[in-house]
Amino acid sequence: MDSKEYISSGILESYILGLASPEEAGILECVMKNNAEVKAAYEEAQKTFELLATAQAVTPPNDLKAKIWDKIQLEQTVEDEKPVIPINNVEPKLETQHIGQEIRVEKNKSWKNFAVAASVLFLVSVGANLYWMNSQNEMKNELAVLKSDKQSQNLAMQNLEQKLKITSNPNMLKIVLEGVEKHPESNAVVYWDKTSKDVYLTANSLPKAPEGMQYQLWAIADGKPVSAGMYTDDKDAKIALANIPNAQAFAITLEKEGGSEIPTMENMYVMGGV
Repeated sequence: MDSKEYISSGILESYILGLASPEEAGILECVMKNNAEVKAAYEEAQKTFELLATAQAVTPPNDLKAKIWDKIQLEQTVEDEKPVIPINNVEPKLETQHIGQEIRVEKNKSWKNFAVAASVLFLVSVGANLYWMNSQNEMKNELAVLKSDKQSQNLAMQNLEQKLKITSNPNMLKIVLEGVEKHPESNAVVYWDKTSKDVYLTANSLPKAPEGMQYQLWAIADGKPVSAGMYTDDKDAKIALANIPNAQAFAITLEKEGGSEIPTMENMYVMGGV
């Protein structure tokens, strides 16, 4: 696996999100020490994560702290309003017992205050964690979309490069197929390799074939039509449809999916001489 494949494998994103296994993390750290391209890609990915996190950050409400403090104060006020049993008129022998009770009451009050504060803080913490997890999921989804878009762009670029390689080859004989009388707006181009005799077709100017139908290329050799292959969008100027040693003209007809042994003349769309 070369550097580009390793970078596009998703290991960098997994490592940054803490999802990589110890073995994967160890390998990546070792690779970054010895491969400047991978390290640069990691730093760029890290910056992307930081930008996404910044863009999605939400500031807590300004009154959140005040609400928590008011809740604690309210609990303290309720406790303070509870009646305290006076000990002035109590017999001397019970004085020590009442003092101990008051001390326990104060301790219980302090503990309850602490418990209320801890509960509120716990709820805030849970809310913050839920928000963080939601943000992480949103970031993962956005990264998946970005990665998918990047893969689609790379595939489109590869297709374009392949087409350019075929169409710009000086060994290719370019044959323009013009629309016939029934379809004057249609056109297509055949590229015929003069050495290998392979035939390529770009027919994206033809109307989209109906369901169950398919365009078929024909080579006219010695006055007889010879099938030169079935056209599909993924073959457009990239994959050879057939090998044709000899031809005086080419034409395209619309046939049932899979092709026909002889052309349906009333369904001819374009034709051009060599």
